[in-house]
Amino acid sequence: MEVKEAVMRRRSVRGFLAQPVDPAIVRRVMAAANRAPSGGNVQPWHITAATGAPLAALKRAMAESYGAVEPEPEYAIYPPHLPEPYRSRRFANGEQLYASLGIPRADKAARLRWLGQNYQFFGAPVALFIHTPRFMGPPQWADLGMWMQSVMLLLLEEGLQSCAQECWSRYPGIVRRFFPIPTEHVLFAAIAIGHEDKAAPANALRTDRAPLDEVATFIGFPD
Repeated sequence: MEVKEAVMRRRSVRGFLAQPVDPAIVRRVMAAANRAPSGGNVQPWHITAATGAPLAALKRAMAESYGAVEPEPEYAIYPPHLPEPYRSRRFANGEQLYASLGIPRADKAARLRWLGQNYQFFGAPVALFIHTPRFMGPPQWADLGMWMQSVMLLLLEEGLQSCAQECWSRYPGIVRRFFPIPTEHVLFAAIAIGHEDKAAPANALRTDRAPLDEVATFIGFPD
């Protein structure tokens, strides 16, 4: 698979089959992703990979806790009072997703139930938790993103799909009950990994991207 093809095909899959994932693939992808760039080559990423009974136990705990336990977020996923055009982009993404699921805006209960599927990893049998020491700053958090993108592109090459999930940063205490993520680390995000359930309605969604001229300024380039 060419790099461009992988970049264009990568998307957030929100419906996975129960089909197991070969552990050797997970290890191979993670090892290759360690070639991701990082400032000063500090490699700030720490990964806890989970599957099987331990992951199932976390899913059960989250099914009981979601909506009943107050989140304890590690950080604000979005800035408060998100201005334009970012607010509209986020709003459109949510509306498109719920439309694909047939959930109207007025049905808040159904929307909340769907949000809870995040904490089941949308049925994915493998999860990666990405964490980093709290003393790391924004440049190192950017490095985490580059590691995650590398993983998601490499998974496509292996015939697998993924979904990056910052939502797990809202429940670090529950995650730490099951996995040895140090309290000295920020739980930054997770990645759901598995085989796509092509019959899942949410997986029909293809989100748009802003045109290049809206996000880029070219100086010194010919017209």
